[in-house]
Amino acid sequence: MSATIGTLLHSFLYGRYVGRDEFGNRYYEARRARNTFEPKRRWVIYRGQAEPSKVPASWHGWLHYTLARPLEKPRQYNWQKEHLPNLTGTSARYVPQGHITKGKGRAPATADYEPWKPE
Repeated sequence: MSATIGTLLHSFLYGRYVGRDEFGNRYYEARRARNTFEPKRRWVIYRGQAEPSKVPASWHGWLHYTLARPLEKPRQYNWQKEHLPNLTGTSARYVPQGHITKGKGRAPATADYEPWKPE
């Protein structure tokens, strides 16, 4: 678990458990607002490594006060892919064609830059 003992204690004492997503992340809301002008604070305790890209869209909307309640069954489309963790900084990162580490030059494009040559 990536949460510290302080976060767990704070969640137990001052938070209200709201729910859990398909990745096992747990969501909490403060029992009371800090003042009358702010909404109640919301937070997530990640299961395993803290990976913000693992927060599903419906829970993301709830965390950012876009949705009053997270959607029970979010609509699934056939073009949606399964979640992949953020691979930046690993050997499995996305590297576009023409990148220096691929060893090849990029394919020419119709709008390629032509440098100015003084006459």
